[in-house]
Order: sequence, then C-alpha cells, then structure tokens
Amino acid sequence: MILHGYWRSTAAYRVRIALALKGVAYEHATHDLRTGAQGAADYRAINPQALVPAIEADGDVLTQSLAILEWLEERYASPALLPVGLTDRAIVRAMAATIACDIHPINNLRVLQVLRGEFGADEAAVNGWIARWIGDGFAALEVLIGRHGRGFAFGDTPTIADCCLVPQVYSAERFAVDLMPYPRLMAAAETARALPAFQAAHPDRQPDAG
Repeated sequence: MILHGYWRSTAAYRVRIALALKGVAYEHATHDLRTGAQGAADYRAINPQALVPAIEADGDVLTQSLAILEWLEERYASPALLPVGLTDRAIVRAMAATIACDIHPINNLRVLQVLRGEFGADEAAVNGWIARWIGDGFAALEVLIGRHGRGFAFGDTPTIADCCLVPQVYSAERFAVDLMPYPRLMAAAETARALPAFQAAHPDRQPDAG
C-alpha cells in the first residue's frame, strides 16, 4: 500500500491517523504542495484531481480522504472507527463531514492561493477568512461533542470524527485561531492526541516534514 500525501496536508493527516489506529503498514510517497508537485503529470496519472491524499492498493487508486477512511473501515474491521448503531454512525459521519466538507475545502492551500493571487487578499484578510470558517464549523461541533462525546468526539473510543478533528485543530493552531470558545472540542482533541496512533501520524513526525 502506498499513501500519496504531504506532511502538512490535513486531509492526508486524517488518513495517517486511521492507518495508525488500525495498524496498517504503508509506504510514503510525498508531493510537496508548496512547489505544486501534486500537479506533475506522473501524479495526475494516479489522481486526475491532483490532490492528496491518494492510496494505491491492490492495483487500484483511492482518492478523497472520507472515502479512504470508509474503505479502511470496511477492509480492516478492528478497531472499529464507526459505532454500531445506525443513527450513531450517521452522527459520526456528519461530524466528520462538517470538517472535511464544510471547513477544510474553503481553507485549503489552493483556495488561499486564489484569495491572495486573484483577489489581492493580504495575510490579515486570509487569516480572518480561515478563522471565520473554522469558527463556524467548530461552534457546531462544540454542541455535537457536548451531546455525544464521552472523552472523544463521539463516545469513549476514537472514530473517524476524531481522525478529522485532530488535523483540523492542528490547522487552527497553526493559523493562531482562538480556540477558547470550544472547550469540549479541545478536550476531545487532547484525549485523542494523547494516543500513540495520533502521535505517530502528527505532521512533524513524517519523513518529508520540514
């Protein structure tokens, strides 16, 4: 199995967490997003969208982090990253999608580059943009974690919600977003970050970090 990623990509970070939790071995293939390496022809042949992550496994290529997380959950049943109950599974998926579909896409590198290059946004404006959308999503998650969390974002074991939450908190901290309004969310993130699997997946511990 080959994971195509980049050390600071939060989407790739999600997948690394799930792989570590499930104890799945893989090889790293890095694509430096700062230099646009993901747009190279050889990588576009693997992932036509030219984004990370992508996984090569069994002769197939999988893209989009949420789809990869679901595939890992189905292929490697233990430990489960989705709860048993039908409604509970939908809640966890919604929490993960709040991050992966609503917060992250409008704050990722290619969007920020357009804000700077085509709309003339300075760094203060870009940072305000980032904080706005993280804040909207985290405010909703704070309520959901208060309802459903028992140590982790949902329940008392890690789920795909935590796989998405921890990287988004990393991004928020990187951009100095005020996280004081989200004590339940931060408590869940700290619980998850204390686990060895989450620590092993941290960007600073990746072979391409720097």
